[in-house]
Amino acid sequence: MKRSWCAALALVIGLSAIAEAPEGDGWVPLINESDLSGWTMPAGHEGIWTNRNGVIDCVPRSDLEGDKSLWSDAEYGDFELYAEWRIKETKGEYAMPIVLPDGTHKLDADGNEIKELRPNADSGIYLRGTSKAQVNIWCWPIGSGEVYGYRMDKKMPPEVRAGVTPSESADNPVGEWNTFHITMKGDELTVVLNGKTVLDAAKLPGVPASGKLALQHHGGFDEARNLWNAASSLVQFRNIYARPIVSE
Repeated sequence: MKRSWCAALALVIGLSAIAEAPEGDGWVPLINESDLSGWTMPAGHEGIWTNRNGVIDCVPRSDLEGDKSLWSDAEYGDFELYAEWRIKETKGEYAMPIVLPDGTHKLDADGNEIKELRPNADSGIYLRGTSKAQVNIWCWPIGSGEVYGYRMDKKMPPEVRAGVTPSESADNPVGEWNTFHITMKGDELTVVLNGKTVLDAAKLPGVPASGKLALQHHGGFDEARNLWNAASSLVQFRNIYARPIVSE
């Protein structure tokens, strides 16, 4: 009996994902242990995002219309964000281009993009209320942390597109937890992934001065077709903290 009680206690403790805030003052937790307080889920999409003992879980659906991302109620200007995330699993294979250090895609002798089929999942974190300033979470070889909306914008200067391309792939394997430490100050973005700086003061020209955060819903399951999108948001988040950067 005693052994069973101890095992049950250990299970309960293990299910609680809330951890202490990162070092330093001013961190505010954005996830509690029971519900989605502080976040807004688009109407009609209840059940896609849930809070399970401090872990925000996404069960993505591609057969529902409209925005399905989870938005913070609060807006942020200059701030730091600490977030833990993991890709639960992948569904299907996605034709991925080879991203070069300057942010462009590798081409073959005929000028066509070289693509490779790879297992994939896809999510991210929107900054300042815009999907263009999204810190990507995915399985591409270039690694998570890149800013697709700026990297793929051919109107942006070459240095901007190169700046939002990760300097290295620092992702842990699918199924394991990862840590983002994101700093947004002015129009400059720094992303530290699992202790490695993958973006260093990358410029985001025209980014709004402030805005909400969002946990991105990308592809998902199509119930009518019984088919998974190969870029589905099979993702979880926990231990999200934010703090403002106060200008001197």
